Amino acid sequence: MNSYILADKQDLTRFAIESIIRRDNQNTVFYASDKARLTELLTGHEHSVVVLDYALFDFISEDQLLTTSERFSETRWLLLSDSLTPGFLSRVLYASPAFSVVFKDSPLSEIRNALSQTAQGTRYISQQAMEIMLSRQLEDEKTDTLTTTETEILRAVAMGKTTREIAAERFSSIHTINTHKKNIFRKLHVNTAYEATKYAVRSGLIDPSEFYI
Repeated sequence: MNSYILADKQDLTRFAIESIIRRDNQNTVFYASDKARLTELLTGHEHSVVVLDYALFDFISEDQLLTTSERFSETRWLLLSDSLTPGFLSRVLYASPAFSVVFKDSPLSEIRNALSQTAQGTRYISQQAMEIMLSRQLEDEKTDTLTTTETEILRAVAMGKTTREIAAERFSSIHTINTHKKNIFRKLHVNTAYEATKYAVRSGLIDPSEFYI
């Protein structure tokens, strides 16, 4: 027997999803009209699948949703919506394996499959969601080009210069240089100056003979 909580304010959607769920008479279905009611239900039924239309519910942010999922760590979540932004999908799906996703315009067979797999504890990410996330990644790759200033700072970092030295040379504050470095690391998808330096060497920004960090 599986327990489901429908967190969707569209009557038609709730009726349709409940009809699918109740094909197995052993399943139980609850309704949550708002976050307060959802929290109340999860307190007594943590081992449930929450079928959530995030766009229509009263979560005020992704952080609030993720905080709720962390609080009820045994709960599985199926995001079922007309549309979800690439940023939202990337943030939530990367943050927690408890979330699955399928769209309301998906074939009925796919929605059934998503419900079934989520109830079994297997994450389900629809092909449409994967394509949305991929398009976001490709767009990020197009826009995450280093500026001239960032390239110069990366080269200075690769040469082993400290933040204070770089700031003095550029007549900038240490805070400004640190902000540039954070942006550089984000764009290059690296976490340390060493990794950034390896990138600088590979891309030809510095001569390998100058590399000593």
